[in-house]
Amino acid sequence: MAKTKILFTIAALVTFLTSCNNKSDEYIDPRGTDYAGSESCIQCHQTQYESAFHSSHSKATAPAIPENVLGDFSKGNPVFVYDKNTKLVVEERNDSLYQVLYKNGKEMEAHRFEIVFGTKHAQTSVYWHNNNTYELPLSYYTSVHSWATSPGFPSDKPYFDRKVVKDCYSCHSSNISSRTVDQSSRENSFLTMDAEDIINKKTIVYGIDCERCHGPAKQHAEFHLKNPNVKVANSIVSYQSLSRQQKLDACALCHSGNDGIKVKSRFEFKPGDNLSEYMRSMSDPSGTAEFDVHGNQYRLLAQSKCFIKSEKMDCITCHNPHENASQNLASYSKICLSCHQEIKHSAATLKTMPVSLLANNCVECHMTKKSSNAIRFQLSNNAEMSNYILRTHKIAIYPKTENK
Repeated sequence: MAKTKILFTIAALVTFLTSCNNKSDEYIDPRGTDYAGSESCIQCHQTQYESAFHSSHSKATAPAIPENVLGDFSKGNPVFVYDKNTKLVVEERNDSLYQVLYKNGKEMEAHRFEIVFGTKHAQTSVYWHNNNTYELPLSYYTSVHSWATSPGFPSDKPYFDRKVVKDCYSCHSSNISSRTVDQSSRENSFLTMDAEDIINKKTIVYGIDCERCHGPAKQHAEFHLKNPNVKVANSIVSYQSLSRQQKLDACALCHSGNDGIKVKSRFEFKPGDNLSEYMRSMSDPSGTAEFDVHGNQYRLLAQSKCFIKSEKMDCITCHNPHENASQNLASYSKICLSCHQEIKHSAATLKTMPVSLLANNCVECHMTKKSSNAIRFQLSNNAEMSNYILRTHKIAIYPKTENK
Protein backbone atom coordinates (compact mmCIF):
# COMPACT_ATOMS: atom_id res chain seq x y z
CA MET A 1 0.00 0.00 0.00
CA ALA A 2 2.84 2.38 0.89
CA LYS A 3 4.52 1.66 -2.46
CA THR A 4 1.24 2.32 -4.28
CA LYS A 5 0.88 5.70 -2.57
CA ILE A 6 4.44 6.63 -3.49
CA LEU A 7 3.90 5.61 -7.13
CA PHE A 8 0.62 7.55 -7.24
CA THR A 9 2.33 10.64 -5.78
CA ILE A 10 5.17 10.43 -8.33
CA ALA A 11 2.68 10.03 -11.21
CA ALA A 12 0.67 13.01 -10.02
CA LEU A 13 3.84 15.09 -9.68
CA VAL A 14 4.97 14.17 -13.21
CA THR A 15 1.55 15.05 -14.60
CA PHE A 16 1.61 18.39 -12.79
CA LEU A 17 5.11 19.25 -13.95
CA THR A 18 4.28 18.24 -17.52
CA SER A 19 1.20 20.44 -17.40
CA CYS A 20 3.30 23.36 -16.12
CA ASN A 21 5.85 22.71 -18.83
CA ASN A 22 3.21 22.79 -21.56
CA LYS A 23 1.77 26.02 -20.20
CA SER A 24 5.17 27.65 -20.06
CA ASP A 25 5.85 26.61 -23.67
CA GLU A 26 2.52 27.99 -24.89
CA TYR A 27 2.93 31.35 -26.64
CA ILE A 28 1.24 34.25 -24.87
CA ASP A 29 0.91 37.33 -27.06
CA PRO A 30 1.21 40.67 -25.24
CA ARG A 31 -1.79 41.93 -27.26
CA GLY A 32 -4.15 39.49 -25.59
CA THR A 33 -5.52 35.98 -25.79
CA ASP A 34 -7.18 36.57 -29.20
CA TYR A 35 -3.74 36.70 -30.83
CA ALA A 36 -1.77 33.64 -31.89
CA GLY A 37 1.54 35.21 -32.97
CA SER A 38 2.77 35.30 -36.57
CA GLU A 39 4.63 32.00 -36.20
CA SER A 40 1.26 30.24 -36.08
CA CYS A 41 0.66 31.33 -39.68
CA ILE A 42 3.60 29.29 -41.02
CA GLN A 43 1.71 26.00 -40.86
CA CYS A 44 -0.74 27.03 -43.58
CA HIS A 45 0.77 30.16 -45.14
CA GLN A 46 4.49 29.37 -45.30
CA THR A 47 5.16 31.13 -48.63
CA GLN A 48 3.47 34.35 -47.55
CA TYR A 49 5.06 34.23 -44.12
CA GLU A 50 8.61 33.74 -45.39
CA SER A 51 8.19 36.51 -47.97
CA ALA A 52 6.71 38.93 -45.43
CA PHE A 53 9.37 38.05 -42.85
CA HIS A 54 12.08 39.51 -45.12
CA SER A 55 10.09 42.61 -46.06
CA SER A 56 10.51 46.19 -44.87
CA HIS A 57 7.19 45.88 -43.06
CA SER A 58 8.54 43.05 -40.94
CA LYS A 59 11.81 44.93 -40.34
CA ALA A 60 10.15 48.25 -39.44
CA THR A 61 11.56 47.66 -35.95
CA ALA A 62 13.93 44.95 -34.77
CA PRO A 63 16.23 44.17 -31.85
CA ALA A 64 19.54 45.96 -32.43
CA ILE A 65 21.69 42.86 -32.65
CA PRO A 66 24.68 43.40 -35.00
CA GLU A 67 23.16 41.47 -37.92
CA ASN A 68 20.12 43.81 -37.89
CA VAL A 69 22.17 47.01 -37.90
CA LEU A 70 23.01 48.58 -41.27
CA GLY A 71 26.47 49.87 -42.09
CA ASP A 72 29.90 48.51 -42.98
CA PHE A 73 32.27 48.16 -40.02
CA SER A 74 34.98 46.29 -41.93
CA LYS A 75 36.97 49.51 -42.48
CA GLY A 76 36.85 50.58 -38.85
CA ASN A 77 34.44 52.41 -36.56
CA PRO A 78 32.32 55.13 -38.23
CA VAL A 79 33.13 58.59 -36.85
CA PHE A 80 31.07 61.78 -36.98
CA VAL A 81 33.04 64.96 -36.26
CA TYR A 82 31.13 67.88 -34.72
CA ASP A 83 34.13 70.12 -34.15
CA LYS A 84 37.86 69.74 -33.50
CA ASN A 85 37.17 68.67 -29.90
CA THR A 86 33.96 66.68 -30.26
CA LYS A 87 33.21 63.47 -32.11
CA LEU A 88 30.72 60.62 -31.98
CA VAL A 89 31.95 57.11 -32.74
CA VAL A 90 29.93 53.97 -33.51
CA GLU A 91 31.73 51.18 -31.64
CA GLU A 92 31.24 47.48 -31.08
CA ARG A 93 31.59 46.44 -27.45
CA ASN A 94 30.91 42.94 -26.14
CA ASP A 95 28.79 41.97 -29.17
CA SER A 96 26.72 45.16 -28.92
CA LEU A 97 26.95 48.47 -30.77
CA TYR A 98 27.23 51.84 -29.05
CA GLN A 99 27.29 55.49 -30.05
CA VAL A 100 30.09 56.95 -27.94
CA LEU A 101 30.68 60.67 -27.39
CA TYR A 102 34.27 61.88 -27.01
CA LYS A 103 35.44 65.36 -26.03
CA ASN A 104 39.14 66.14 -26.27
CA GLY A 105 39.76 62.42 -26.63
CA LYS A 106 37.93 61.58 -23.38
CA GLU A 107 34.81 59.41 -23.37
CA MET A 108 31.87 61.43 -22.04
CA GLU A 109 28.94 59.04 -22.49
CA ALA A 110 28.01 55.88 -24.39
CA HIS A 111 24.58 54.57 -25.34
CA ARG A 112 23.83 51.11 -26.64
CA PHE A 113 21.78 50.38 -29.75
CA GLU A 114 18.63 48.70 -28.36
CA ILE A 115 16.05 48.89 -31.17
CA VAL A 116 16.53 49.74 -34.84
CA PHE A 117 13.86 51.45 -36.95
CA GLY A 118 13.81 50.81 -40.70
CA THR A 119 16.00 48.86 -43.06
CA LYS A 120 15.37 49.91 -46.67
CA HIS A 121 16.19 53.60 -47.17
CA ALA A 122 17.58 54.50 -43.77
CA GLN A 123 17.89 53.20 -40.23
CA THR A 124 17.77 55.02 -36.93
CA SER A 125 18.24 53.53 -33.47
CA VAL A 126 17.08 54.07 -29.90
CA TYR A 127 18.35 53.20 -26.43
CA TRP A 128 16.40 52.46 -23.24
CA HIS A 129 16.56 54.74 -20.20
CA ASN A 130 14.12 54.81 -17.26
CA ASN A 131 11.42 52.84 -19.10
CA ASN A 132 11.52 55.03 -22.19
CA THR A 133 13.39 54.99 -25.48
CA TYR A 134 15.53 57.82 -26.83
CA GLU A 135 16.79 58.35 -30.37
CA LEU A 136 20.51 58.19 -31.03
CA PRO A 137 22.08 61.19 -32.84
CA LEU A 138 23.40 59.25 -35.84
CA SER A 139 21.46 57.24 -38.43
CA TYR A 140 22.56 55.20 -41.42
CA TYR A 141 21.39 56.26 -44.90
CA THR A 142 21.54 53.73 -47.72
CA SER A 143 21.44 56.46 -50.40
CA VAL A 144 24.88 57.73 -49.32
CA HIS A 145 26.09 54.49 -47.69
CA SER A 146 27.13 56.45 -44.64
CA TRP A 147 26.25 57.60 -41.15
CA ALA A 148 24.81 61.10 -40.80
CA THR A 149 22.69 63.11 -38.39
CA SER A 150 19.39 61.52 -37.46
CA PRO A 151 16.40 63.46 -38.88
CA GLY A 152 16.05 66.80 -37.08
CA PHE A 153 19.32 66.47 -35.17
CA PRO A 154 21.91 69.26 -35.43
CA SER A 155 25.37 68.77 -36.91
CA ASP A 156 27.14 71.09 -34.48
CA LYS A 157 26.48 69.22 -31.25
CA PRO A 158 25.10 65.83 -30.21
CA TYR A 159 22.31 65.24 -27.73
CA PHE A 160 20.68 62.10 -26.40
CA ASP A 161 17.37 63.23 -24.87
CA ARG A 162 14.91 63.04 -27.78
CA LYS A 163 12.25 60.69 -26.49
CA VAL A 164 10.67 58.18 -28.87
CA VAL A 165 7.16 57.85 -27.49
CA LYS A 166 4.57 55.10 -27.87
CA ASP A 167 2.88 56.74 -30.87
CA CYS A 168 6.16 56.52 -32.81
CA TYR A 169 5.92 52.73 -32.53
CA SER A 170 2.35 52.60 -33.83
CA CYS A 171 3.56 52.48 -37.45
CA HIS A 172 6.85 50.71 -36.83
CA SER A 173 5.75 47.85 -34.58
CA SER A 174 2.72 45.65 -33.99
CA ASN A 175 2.38 46.40 -30.29
CA ILE A 176 3.86 48.25 -27.37
CA SER A 177 2.10 49.22 -24.15
CA SER A 178 2.61 52.22 -21.93
CA ARG A 179 1.03 53.77 -18.89
CA THR A 180 1.01 57.26 -17.41
CA VAL A 181 2.53 57.81 -14.00
CA ASP A 182 2.78 60.81 -11.72
CA GLN A 183 6.46 61.59 -11.34
CA SER A 184 5.96 63.05 -7.87
CA SER A 185 4.55 59.85 -6.41
CA ARG A 186 5.22 57.24 -9.16
CA GLU A 187 1.98 55.60 -8.01
CA ASN A 188 -0.89 57.56 -9.55
CA SER A 189 -2.10 56.66 -13.05
CA PHE A 190 -3.86 59.96 -13.79
CA LEU A 191 -2.28 62.78 -15.80
CA THR A 192 -0.65 65.58 -13.82
CA MET A 193 1.81 68.37 -14.54
CA ASP A 194 4.60 65.99 -13.55
CA ALA A 195 3.18 62.99 -15.40
CA GLU A 196 5.21 60.82 -17.73
CA ASP A 197 4.40 57.89 -19.99
CA ILE A 198 6.52 54.83 -19.34
CA ILE A 199 6.82 51.95 -21.79
CA ASN A 200 6.76 48.28 -20.90
CA LYS A 201 9.55 46.78 -23.02
CA LYS A 202 8.13 43.27 -22.52
CA THR A 203 5.05 44.20 -24.57
CA ILE A 204 6.78 45.08 -27.84
CA VAL A 205 5.99 43.01 -30.92
CA TYR A 206 8.65 43.98 -33.44
CA GLY A 207 7.84 45.01 -36.99
CA ILE A 208 4.51 44.84 -38.79
CA ASP A 209 3.47 41.24 -38.34
CA CYS A 210 0.65 39.18 -39.88
CA GLU A 211 -1.90 40.01 -37.20
CA ARG A 212 -1.23 43.74 -37.36
CA CYS A 213 -2.76 43.76 -40.84
CA HIS A 214 -5.07 40.75 -40.69
CA GLY A 215 -6.34 41.08 -37.13
CA PRO A 216 -6.35 38.60 -34.22
CA ALA A 217 -5.90 35.08 -35.60
CA LYS A 218 -6.02 32.62 -32.70
CA GLN A 219 -9.56 31.35 -33.42
CA HIS A 220 -8.76 31.29 -37.14
CA ALA A 221 -5.63 29.18 -36.62
CA GLU A 222 -7.31 26.80 -34.18
CA PHE A 223 -10.30 26.27 -36.50
CA HIS A 224 -8.28 25.51 -39.64
CA LEU A 225 -5.84 23.21 -37.85
CA LYS A 226 -8.85 21.18 -36.71
CA ASN A 227 -10.58 21.50 -40.09
CA PRO A 228 -7.81 21.41 -42.72
CA ASN A 229 -10.25 20.65 -45.55
CA VAL A 230 -12.17 23.90 -45.07
CA LYS A 231 -10.72 26.35 -47.59
CA VAL A 232 -12.92 29.37 -46.81
CA ALA A 233 -11.24 31.65 -44.25
CA ASN A 234 -12.95 31.31 -40.89
CA SER A 235 -12.81 33.70 -37.90
CA ILE A 236 -10.70 36.33 -39.67
CA VAL A 237 -11.40 39.30 -41.92
CA SER A 238 -10.99 38.54 -45.62
CA TYR A 239 -9.55 41.46 -47.57
CA GLN A 240 -11.52 40.33 -50.60
CA SER A 241 -14.71 41.11 -48.68
CA LEU A 242 -13.63 44.67 -47.79
CA SER A 243 -14.75 47.73 -49.68
CA ARG A 244 -12.24 49.81 -51.60
CA GLN A 245 -12.15 52.44 -48.85
CA GLN A 246 -11.70 49.83 -46.14
CA LYS A 247 -8.69 48.42 -48.00
CA LEU A 248 -7.27 51.91 -48.42
CA ASP A 249 -7.85 52.73 -44.76
CA ALA A 250 -5.85 49.67 -43.71
CA CYS A 251 -2.81 51.04 -45.56
CA ALA A 252 -3.53 54.71 -44.85
CA LEU A 253 -3.36 53.98 -41.12
CA CYS A 254 0.42 54.33 -41.46
CA HIS A 255 0.83 55.73 -44.97
CA SER A 256 -1.16 58.97 -44.77
CA GLY A 257 1.15 61.17 -42.75
CA ASN A 258 1.24 62.02 -39.09
CA ASP A 259 -0.35 65.46 -38.95
CA GLY A 260 -3.94 64.47 -38.22
CA ILE A 261 -5.82 64.63 -34.93
CA LYS A 262 -5.50 61.29 -33.16
CA VAL A 263 -8.78 60.02 -31.73
CA LYS A 264 -7.78 56.48 -30.73
CA SER A 265 -4.54 54.52 -30.68
CA ARG A 266 -3.61 53.10 -34.08
CA PHE A 267 -2.77 49.85 -32.30
CA GLU A 268 -6.51 49.32 -31.81
CA PHE A 269 -7.26 49.44 -35.56
CA LYS A 270 -8.51 46.22 -37.16
CA PRO A 271 -9.05 45.53 -40.90
CA GLY A 272 -12.52 46.75 -41.84
CA ASP A 273 -12.47 49.64 -39.36
CA ASN A 274 -13.10 53.21 -40.47
CA LEU A 275 -9.88 55.21 -40.27
CA SER A 276 -11.75 58.41 -39.37
CA GLU A 277 -12.59 56.80 -36.03
CA TYR A 278 -8.86 56.76 -35.24
CA MET A 279 -7.48 59.81 -37.01
CA ARG A 280 -9.01 63.05 -38.30
CA SER A 281 -7.18 64.53 -41.24
CA MET A 282 -6.50 68.27 -41.18
CA SER A 283 -6.67 68.59 -44.97
CA ASP A 284 -8.52 67.12 -47.92
CA PRO A 285 -6.30 64.52 -49.63
CA SER A 286 -8.05 65.03 -52.99
CA GLY A 287 -7.49 68.80 -52.93
CA THR A 288 -4.43 70.88 -53.73
CA ALA A 289 -2.64 70.49 -50.38
CA GLU A 290 1.10 69.81 -50.56
CA PHE A 291 2.08 66.53 -48.95
CA ASP A 292 5.59 65.32 -48.25
CA VAL A 293 6.80 62.23 -50.09
CA HIS A 294 7.75 60.60 -46.78
CA GLY A 295 4.83 58.85 -45.10
CA ASN A 296 2.06 60.45 -47.20
CA GLN A 297 1.70 57.86 -49.94
CA TYR A 298 -2.08 57.54 -49.63
CA ARG A 299 -2.78 61.26 -49.71
CA LEU A 300 -0.54 61.75 -52.72
CA LEU A 301 -2.17 58.83 -54.51
CA ALA A 302 -5.60 60.31 -53.72
CA GLN A 303 -4.64 63.47 -55.63
CA SER A 304 -3.84 61.49 -58.80
CA LYS A 305 -6.27 61.59 -61.72
CA CYS A 306 -5.74 57.84 -62.20
CA PHE A 307 -7.01 57.23 -58.69
CA ILE A 308 -9.83 59.78 -58.79
CA LYS A 309 -11.25 58.40 -62.06
CA SER A 310 -10.90 54.77 -61.03
CA GLU A 311 -13.51 52.91 -59.01
CA LYS A 312 -11.25 49.99 -58.08
CA MET A 313 -7.69 51.27 -57.79
CA ASP A 314 -6.17 50.81 -54.33
CA CYS A 315 -2.71 50.21 -52.88
CA ILE A 316 -2.75 46.48 -53.66
CA THR A 317 -3.33 47.26 -57.34
CA CYS A 318 0.41 47.92 -57.56
CA HIS A 319 1.88 46.51 -54.35
CA ASN A 320 2.04 43.07 -52.80
CA PRO A 321 2.03 43.92 -49.05
CA HIS A 322 3.92 40.70 -48.31
CA GLU A 323 6.91 41.87 -50.37
CA ASN A 324 9.11 44.92 -50.74
CA ALA A 325 8.28 47.26 -53.58
CA SER A 326 9.71 45.85 -56.77
CA GLN A 327 12.83 47.47 -58.18
CA ASN A 328 11.73 46.38 -61.65
CA LEU A 329 9.99 49.52 -62.93
CA ALA A 330 8.78 47.69 -66.02
CA SER A 331 6.53 45.55 -63.81
CA TYR A 332 4.67 48.68 -62.73
CA SER A 333 4.48 49.90 -66.32
CA LYS A 334 2.49 46.79 -67.23
CA ILE A 335 -0.07 47.79 -64.60
CA CYS A 336 -0.19 51.33 -65.98
CA LEU A 337 -0.66 50.10 -69.56
CA SER A 338 -3.55 47.88 -68.56
CA CYS A 339 -5.58 51.10 -68.42
CA HIS A 340 -3.54 53.44 -70.64
CA GLN A 341 -3.00 51.39 -73.79
CA GLU A 342 -4.31 54.14 -76.05
CA ILE A 343 -2.21 56.95 -74.57
CA LYS A 344 0.20 58.52 -77.05
CA HIS A 345 3.20 60.59 -76.07
CA SER A 346 3.87 63.99 -77.57
CA ALA A 347 6.48 64.51 -80.29
CA ALA A 348 8.71 66.34 -77.79
CA THR A 349 8.63 63.37 -75.40
CA LEU A 350 9.33 60.88 -78.18
CA LYS A 351 12.53 62.76 -78.97
CA THR A 352 13.85 62.05 -75.47
CA MET A 353 13.27 58.30 -75.46
CA PRO A 354 12.23 55.59 -77.95
CA VAL A 355 8.65 54.28 -77.72
CA SER A 356 9.89 50.84 -76.61
CA LEU A 357 11.70 52.35 -73.62
CA LEU A 358 8.86 54.71 -72.73
CA ALA A 359 6.55 51.73 -72.38
CA ASN A 360 8.77 50.33 -69.61
CA ASN A 361 9.36 53.60 -67.76
CA CYS A 362 5.93 54.94 -66.82
CA VAL A 363 6.87 55.20 -63.15
CA GLU A 364 10.19 56.92 -63.75
CA CYS A 365 8.45 59.78 -65.53
CA HIS A 366 5.02 59.92 -63.89
CA MET A 367 5.95 59.06 -60.30
CA THR A 368 9.23 60.92 -60.19
CA LYS A 369 11.62 60.94 -57.24
CA LYS A 370 11.34 64.00 -55.01
CA SER A 371 13.11 65.45 -52.00
CA SER A 372 11.52 65.08 -48.60
CA ASN A 373 11.24 68.23 -46.51
CA ALA A 374 10.42 66.12 -43.46
CA ILE A 375 13.68 64.17 -43.43
CA ARG A 376 16.97 65.96 -43.98
CA PHE A 377 20.42 65.07 -42.73
CA GLN A 378 24.04 66.21 -42.67
CA LEU A 379 27.19 64.22 -43.21
CA SER A 380 30.24 64.66 -41.02
CA ASN A 381 32.24 67.81 -41.85
CA ASN A 382 29.56 68.89 -44.31
CA ALA A 383 27.86 72.25 -43.81
CA GLU A 384 25.08 71.53 -46.31
CA MET A 385 21.90 69.62 -45.59
CA SER A 386 21.09 66.57 -47.72
CA ASN A 387 17.55 65.63 -48.62
CA TYR A 388 16.01 62.22 -48.30
CA ILE A 389 14.87 61.22 -51.83
CA LEU A 390 11.74 59.12 -52.30
CA ARG A 391 9.43 58.33 -55.19
CA THR A 392 6.19 60.28 -55.07
CA HIS A 393 2.85 58.47 -55.16
CA LYS A 394 1.15 61.37 -56.91
CA ILE A 395 0.78 60.13 -60.47
CA ALA A 396 1.06 63.10 -62.81
CA ILE A 397 2.87 64.68 -65.76
CA TYR A 398 6.06 66.22 -64.42
CA PRO A 399 8.51 68.59 -66.09
CA LYS A 400 11.62 66.76 -67.22
CA THR A 401 13.75 68.78 -64.76
CA GLU A 402 12.02 67.12 -61.79
CA ASN A 403 13.57 63.80 -62.70
CA LYS A 404 17.08 65.13 -62.28
